[in-house]
Amino acid sequence: MSRQVVATNRKARHDYEIIDTFEAGIVLTGSEVKSLRDKQLTLKDAYADIVRGELWLMNAHIAPYSYAREGGHDPERHRKLLVHRSELERLVGKLAEQGLTLIPTQVYFSDGLAKVELALAKGRKRHDKRRQLRDKEDRREMRRLRR
Repeated sequence: MSRQVVATNRKARHDYEIIDTFEAGIVLTGSEVKSLRDKQLTLKDAYADIVRGELWLMNAHIAPYSYAREGGHDPERHRKLLVHRSELERLVGKLAEQGLTLIPTQVYFSDGLAKVELALAKGRKRHDKRRQLRDKEDRREMRRLRR
């Protein structure tokens, strides 16, 4: 199974505590696929939400494909995500818990199909972020001293 990464949401692991991850397919138009192959995607403010029993990717910016006919696509449109019904029902139960959200951590092509890796996450407070950075620096320092 080949995996060609298009974009990664690097701030996700800093801003959120990742509880669980899973994979979903994305419903795209032709010009969106071409833009993804050119790595023209931004996941900065993107999130996933359940609307009327369906999973949707919101605020993901796929830049318009320059060679597309008739203007291409709307870069900010909501895109439907494809998951199994049982997985969707499990997510509905998890999202009912306080403070959990779905954020995209990575978009990639797997065997020619566009996929998004979603993370069930809980937002971090500012002091938690500082503690995490301090712990990371301490671990780095310990590795350096061991050498």
